[in-house]
Amino acid sequence: MRRLAAAVQRASPVQGHSATGSRLQRISFGGPAAIVTSTGMIVGLHTATVGKAAIAGSLLILALADNLTDSLGVHIYQESERLPPREAFRTTVANFLTRLLLALSFVALVLIVPSPQVVYVSIVWGLTLLAALSVSIARLRRVSAVSEICKHCAVALWVGQA
Repeated sequence: MRRLAAAVQRASPVQGHSATGSRLQRISFGGPAAIVTSTGMIVGLHTATVGKAAIAGSLLILALADNLTDSLGVHIYQESERLPPREAFRTTVANFLTRLLLALSFVALVLIVPSPQVVYVSIVWGLTLLAALSVSIARLRRVSAVSEICKHCAVALWVGQA
């Protein structure tokens, strides 16, 4: 995670945005998707009484295949927006690495946490990550962090119920 943060810090800002805003843009697009999808997979597969190895394997597939396709989608979208090629590439790589690292954090949870608690720990971990991202966004936008956390976590919990 530190390497990603350092790489994102070195990246130049998008025109018209602060460096902080640009860094946050690069990691915020894929982050919530990785968090909600990983948590949902753990809850769903655990409920289906699938073993830890199968859950970890599914998360690894998610970390690679799903993230590659989403990152490609981000890249194509940015090209269609006529973003400079270098900036589009940086954002694509940051999106992929963010999603990969987040998904791998959930793989680690599945492998480390005892099976009966893994669902609860992954939900708490996911909501904590989402809250941290929400606080960063709130600071950038100069709005209430509590409001952003509530809004984003409510949507994640609603998706988890669906």
